[in-house]
Amino acid sequence: MPVTTETAKTTAVTPRLTDLSPQAVGTGLLAAIVGFTSSFAVILQGLRAAGANEAEATSGLVMLTMGMGISGIILALRYRMPIGVAWSTPGAALLVVSANTLGSVNEAVGAFIVSSLLLILAGWYRPLGRLIEAIPTSLANAMLAGVLLNLCLAPIHALAADAWLATPLLLTWWLVGRINRYFAVPAALLALVPIVIWKLGLPTDFNQQLKESLLPSIVFIKPVFEAQALISVGIPLFVVTMASQNVPGVAVLRAGGFNPKAGPLIMNTGFFSLITAPFCAHGINLAAITAAMMCSTDAHQNPARRYWAAVTAGIAYVVLGFTAGIAVLLITLVPSLLIEAIAGLALLGSFSSAIYAALSDVNQRESAAITFLFAGSGLAFLGIGGAFWGLLVGGLMYFAARSQRKPASDK
Repeated sequence: MPVTTETAKTTAVTPRLTDLSPQAVGTGLLAAIVGFTSSFAVILQGLRAAGANEAEATSGLVMLTMGMGISGIILALRYRMPIGVAWSTPGAALLVVSANTLGSVNEAVGAFIVSSLLLILAGWYRPLGRLIEAIPTSLANAMLAGVLLNLCLAPIHALAADAWLATPLLLTWWLVGRINRYFAVPAALLALVPIVIWKLGLPTDFNQQLKESLLPSIVFIKPVFEAQALISVGIPLFVVTMASQNVPGVAVLRAGGFNPKAGPLIMNTGFFSLITAPFCAHGINLAAITAAMMCSTDAHQNPARRYWAAVTAGIAYVVLGFTAGIAVLLITLVPSLLIEAIAGLALLGSFSSAIYAALSDVNQRESAAITFLFAGSGLAFLGIGGAFWGLLVGGLMYFAARSQRKPASDK
């Protein structure tokens, strides 16, 4: 029988600790490690592109990691389901391509807050959530693919710029990916850092920086609400988070036999997005890939006991949040082009899935292609980024083509 938010509360009669199992703990730890190491370079790149300095970017990474950890623990224990929570990786990619529409990191934080409020509203007011879900899948995926395009090209640019450093990165990613795709990007990053240290060396004050990174500071950033930034970043960030993260996250849970009400879950992640946004955290949402790991039989044969995997992952995220400063310090040793290359490798799977879904329907292919090209162009017309214009122009083309097809189908 599928587990719903109602039955989860009434059918579990044993104390929660008796549901704990080694399988759930192991799967939860693996999900957290994969979720953090496979994409934190994308998050840092996005926050830097939004205008954050190293301290502010570190603050954002710390608050995102802790926020999604606490959010996941609360949801998993409340509903006794393996509900995974993650940061918005596509949202960070959006920041990279929309950076030229932001005047400062303060404007970015204002956009983060507006996106968070829209998430809360979408969870509370279901017609708004259904409106986002009603965006044609082809257009949502085309916008996402366009946002990811430039980052996914970064490994090629890195190979052309510095083959000696980029080649070990790409080879490690490819070889490990043949064994386990979840560890391909973390392994590439682990291989790259010592090579960079060997070739470029450590800064003279590295030991002092390492000591300071053990307790990363949390930086409050005063938000500025600029109309252009809200339209070009805030609204697209909300749309891409809903369409490419929250909706698939709910779908993964339902595919695993769990049927939660989507509204409260989205409100929860929207709330944690809101309280962490002033500290340079761009957004928290439901997880899809790591949630699939925790919904599987690897977490436990009994579905009613799998929620401990999500609890364990949440605890691990909180712990990882304290080490985020060290991760940022190591990343600063790597040239920015190679960081973009790592981010591109991390997003390659998302890009290929998105472009396939965008162009698979022949009737929607032209409008999806226009959306993709606008979103990937780096356009900033009237100070508003290409992601917004792509969705707008592609949507107009989609509905115009749809209205033209209707009379023919009625004959």
